[in-house]
Amino acid sequence: MDAAAMLDVNMVTTFLGRVSDKNVEDNLEIVAEVWPPILDYAKDKGVRIAIENCPMLFTKDEWPGGQNIMTSPANWRKVFEVLPYDNLGINYDPSHFVWQQIDYIKPLYEFKDKIFHVHFKDLKLLPDRLADVGIMAYPLEYMVPKIPGLGDVDWGKYVSALSDIGYSGYGVIEVEDKSFEGSLDEAKRAVKQSAHYLRNFVGN
Repeated sequence: MDAAAMLDVNMVTTFLGRVSDKNVEDNLEIVAEVWPPILDYAKDKGVRIAIENCPMLFTKDEWPGGQNIMTSPANWRKVFEVLPYDNLGINYDPSHFVWQQIDYIKPLYEFKDKIFHVHFKDLKLLPDRLADVGIMAYPLEYMVPKIPGLGDVDWGKYVSALSDIGYSGYGVIEVEDKSFEGSLDEAKRAVKQSAHYLRNFVGN
């Protein structure tokens, strides 16, 4: 937060956290205790905090509750009720809603004033694997993170919704795709390919 203020970035993105073996209600009590001093400090610095909607639930260590409570519109409402801060918002990544089977367009409209930052990352569901292991399996058993255009996100609808709500902040291409993780050159190719694809929707 200090660095963000010094660099005139004025926003940090992170996760809200979660005690994975406790339920949502118990975690909300912890959130209400832990986060106000953080948000007050950020407010004094003129910094906004954007919480990504990733459940952080991929491995055995993170099972069953994941490492982030800000994973769904229902939980967002609960968190914003216990933390009514103007400088607390969302880092919106549609891919995390795909595998949770949550509508990734509708929440943009309801929470338009809380969308501080957005990610451009895709995700491909594997129906055959899902049919075999079910939704209670570790998520990476039935889905694969991809770069934009190689998964199930409808980028036309996503960008259209962002324009509908008047979003004018930054968007980050998040490269989380094992097909492009073999070398630095492959990672650079992932960024170029993603940017080329997204220009069809967001222009230059």
